[in-house]
Amino acid sequence: MTSLLIIIVLVLFAVALWQLTKIFDLTQVGSNIDNTQVASDRDNNVQGYIMFAFLAFVYILTIYGLIVWGPLVLHTSASEHGDTVDNLMNITWVLIFIVQFITQGLLHYFAFKYRGDKDKKALFFADSNKLEAVWSIIPSIVLACLILYGLYAWNNIMFVDKDEDVIEIELYAQQFKWTARYAGPDNVLGKANVRLIEGINTLGVDMSDPYAQDDIVVSELHIPKGKKVHFKMRSQDVLHSAYMPHFRAQMNCVPGMVTEFAFIPTYTTSEYRELPYMIEKVANINSLRAKKSEELVANGEVALDPYAFDYLLLCNKICGSSHYNMQMKIVVDTPEDYKKWLSEKTSLAIDIRNAAPAPGQPTATPADSVIAADSTEVVKVAMK
Repeated sequence: MTSLLIIIVLVLFAVALWQLTKIFDLTQVGSNIDNTQVASDRDNNVQGYIMFAFLAFVYILTIYGLIVWGPLVLHTSASEHGDTVDNLMNITWVLIFIVQFITQGLLHYFAFKYRGDKDKKALFFADSNKLEAVWSIIPSIVLACLILYGLYAWNNIMFVDKDEDVIEIELYAQQFKWTARYAGPDNVLGKANVRLIEGINTLGVDMSDPYAQDDIVVSELHIPKGKKVHFKMRSQDVLHSAYMPHFRAQMNCVPGMVTEFAFIPTYTTSEYRELPYMIEKVANINSLRAKKSEELVANGEVALDPYAFDYLLLCNKICGSSHYNMQMKIVVDTPEDYKKWLSEKTSLAIDIRNAAPAPGQPTATPADSVIAADSTEVVKVAMK
């Protein structure tokens, strides 16, 4: 209803403005007005100075953005290949700013210098081989260097030797959560298919595959520092994108196919929390949260919890209404802590076996129900 009222007000405001314009035109009847469509020298001068003003606006906005939003960019990379990605990004940014500064300056300068003048006549020439060569060869060389460096970085990042000692982990995407599957002691992931999803086997793992017997399914991702982790990614429903910003890693998760990405973590979670920039960032976030909490408490609401840094796996594709909340915590452990954590997990085969009814025990059906009348009543279980 509020939106409808706002639309009605805007329409009425536009009609009123149109009527005022018509009244203004009527008041100008009989006055000496220059209705010519040809720009005068004064018009050209005004436009020339406006071009310079707009150039100043572009430069000021660029500098302002660097100062205000520059600190918000990702800082230290937490993976071995991250430095290469950051170097490529920084080189690209520097080139963009240099090209913007030069081309925008020349564009607006020439627009001012060669603005219309009744005492000057424009010189027309069909082409200039020298100019064509300059603005074709120089960008080609720069772009070729960027592309070659990018391909070099891509090949180094994506290449995984078959004989290389890696940890095999599957990232399974579905609206709107992530699940991880570890290959187990054999370091080979069992086969899986969405058609096999049943009960607690929410990933559709083929339990007839011998390699699947030791697979471990978890909802919190743990990886060891200094060890290459090879991720294989699947999607159950729509297109998702596995995005781990601090590791400079992103790969689309496509229904019906398996995509992959690998990297070596270089900081444990506790080590990254102790980096000076992260300490400062967390302190700033908690300062903002404290101010917001004061407002919430004053209004009778619950205060915000203090923020603590954690690596996150996010979805970087708009995959539905709860896309913003599709994330999973990533913990980078020391190799010893990682082995200890993994040893405490049970395999999916054991979980399925424990969930199965014992021989002779009646199988639960949809007719089974649990009825809770209130907090004081005994919970009644209806079994078929």
